[in-house]
Amino acid sequence: MVDFAKEVEALRPQLMKYARSQLRNEAWAEDAVSETLLAALEKPQAFAGTSQLKTWLVGVLKHKLVDQLRHQSREATILDKDDAEDIDTLLFDESGHWRNKPGEWTDQPEKLMGQRQFLAVLDACVEHLPPAQGRVFLMREWLELDTEQICKELSVTSTNLWVLLHRARMRLRECLQTTWFSSCQNT
Repeated sequence: MVDFAKEVEALRPQLMKYARSQLRNEAWAEDAVSETLLAALEKPQAFAGTSQLKTWLVGVLKHKLVDQLRHQSREATILDKDDAEDIDTLLFDESGHWRNKPGEWTDQPEKLMGQRQFLAVLDACVEHLPPAQGRVFLMREWLELDTEQICKELSVTSTNLWVLLHRARMRLRECLQTTWFSSCQNT
């Protein structure tokens, strides 16, 4: 039990980093991680050992993150002026074609996806998304929540959710194009 507690506590920094990236709020992240660690230490027998301890704790943390979002739902749905901006008009002309066509990505995207540098750039690009766009993107892609769950948690319509996701993806594409893929093509 003592060794288990030490192993669990040793993973706190990694869990905090993950929680911060999902919630973008230090206090909420701390609460979610504390609840995760407490749940693990109260019921160590729940860890069956069929996966790594870190994997199991991240699974528990995902549930705590969703709980935290539910608890903070009023604050989580605050939109700012960037969320209302129509990014499509910035990227596409009246005929629907790219204003500045993105360059071609590499023919080996799996290789790039596996690189730590790419993940760091992706994380930085997500951090620069407007809050509501970033939140729905993280909930959808990293927490793997479905449309109904996200709409319920954030009190938004499915149409609004899809608009926010579309805008987030367009901004991420633009950010990745300028900070990652264009630099990969120049090397």
